[in-house]
Amino acid sequence: MERVMSVEDRIKHAEEIYQRRKYNSERTIATVNLNKNKKEYKLLKKMMIQLLICAVIYFIISIIYNNNYVFSKDFINKTNEILSYDINILDYFEKVKWKVNEVTKNINKTQIQEDNNQTDTEDNKEESKNLAIGGADNSEEINNIPLTQEEQDIVDIKNTTSFIKPIEGIISSEYGIRENATGNIPKNHTGIDIAANIGTKIKSATNGEVILDSEQGDYGKHLKIKIGDVIIIYAHCNSLYVKKGDNVIQGQEIAEVGSTGNSTGPHLHFEIIIKDRTINPINVLEL
Repeated sequence: MERVMSVEDRIKHAEEIYQRRKYNSERTIATVNLNKNKKEYKLLKKMMIQLLICAVIYFIISIIYNNNYVFSKDFINKTNEILSYDINILDYFEKVKWKVNEVTKNINKTQIQEDNNQTDTEDNKEESKNLAIGGADNSEEINNIPLTQEEQDIVDIKNTTSFIKPIEGIISSEYGIRENATGNIPKNHTGIDIAANIGTKIKSATNGEVILDSEQGDYGKHLKIKIGDVIIIYAHCNSLYVKKGDNVIQGQEIAEVGSTGNSTGPHLHFEIIIKDRTINPINVLEL
């Protein structure tokens, strides 16, 4: 049977329920406040760490700025000079790769010759002599192989003209087809680019007559100097020291390095033309 509660028991039971609910509510509120305090503490801690990091960074920057060497005029000027060079990394990579391949070929040839020398017997040597005597016609055939047009042009230039370096510098773009050509940079490079600081004096690589001094076109300020059948172009100059009709001698200062015309940085564009054909200047100059 159900227990019949008196009015007093019901009131007492209701008071107990009220007290339990009130106690649980206060405990929940206290927990919430505690969590809130923890979050505020974490935020404060994070803010203090950030302020400390900022202070350290500011301290380091202050030391750097107060250091007379790091931000000296000489240091800044040298940095600007290096950054101003028109250097083509891909061209450098191709040049180094080509030299490595040449060295590897020479090493392989030397190794093959050594191996042949070690394995040669007296009979083989005698046979080689006989072959050499009977093979005169073959050597004549080899010597009679015609040169390409470019090879013949290089031979003609070397036989008729003496060259010196127009400037000292780094070759920032080589002769021939360029892989990184854009709308402003021609695909076929008809000369070589020698990077140098603006104002560097350019010397005439040969004797000759100035047949053109101009400020027009992609070459900017440039000269054309002729000697015999050879025409040499000095382009992207900052200023020109000679004019059309002047005769120049080898080693004479004729212009200054600049970045005029279609240029991405200070350099000398050096180009050699013979009978309307360009050749690679590296095959003529020792750069």
